[in-house]
Amino acid sequence: MPALSLVDRIGAFLPLSTTERAALLELTERERGVRRGATLVRQNERSTELFALKSGMMMGYVLLDDGSRQIVRFLFPGDLLSTNVITYGKAHQTLVAVADSVVAPIDRAQLVEATLRFPRLALALAAIEQTEGAALADRLAGIAKTSARARVAAVLLELRDRMRRSDPAIGDSFVPGLTQEEIGDATGLTAVHVNRMLRKLEDQGLIARMAGRVTILDEPALHRAADRVDRQAGVDLSWLPETREA
Repeated sequence: MPALSLVDRIGAFLPLSTTERAALLELTERERGVRRGATLVRQNERSTELFALKSGMMMGYVLLDDGSRQIVRFLFPGDLLSTNVITYGKAHQTLVAVADSVVAPIDRAQLVEATLRFPRLALALAAIEQTEGAALADRLAGIAKTSARARVAAVLLELRDRMRRSDPAIGDSFVPGLTQEEIGDATGLTAVHVNRMLRKLEDQGLIARMAGRVTILDEPALHRAADRVDRQAGVDLSWLPETREA
């Protein structure tokens, strides 16, 4: 998946000054590669570092008391990872690379310094976390209240929309890069049930599948099936004052 920096992610919501851009670039200049399938951090692991995902794709999950896994986030370039260390000093999710990825480690002391110098960045980062919180609430509500078909449709749209932000060339056809078991762990379904719902969406003419690629054939109908709100859209930071260059 193409690279998308934290600068790009924030810049999509907020016009950045030259000095703000430079501060974000400095914040994310260190890099660490994470191979597909490798674990970046483990649930409850103590740390002072959070991460910005620069390329690739990752997922965050929690282990439940019965040993099962609940995937709570799919993470794409430009996202911040392991932000719980800011408040708790430990990770609340295990982070695993779904594809070969590159992350930028950010010590929380570095983040404090940058946001004290540029308060608008602190508000922009808080706004991004709000979008993630709203998306998580939607996912939990979906697992509790919507049909299996709706949950699978919502995941497909989420993946396509997020991938398209990293790569505008992506149209209606994309490679999710997830197994049916992983989709099941994100939707509270078994892999068998996920496969059944994918076939149902195909039979209804909403999607087509071939060699791991999904093509959306009827997007309005898929949106109706998913009953999904794109929480990455509609963010309004226009109320923030412009920054004057020193």
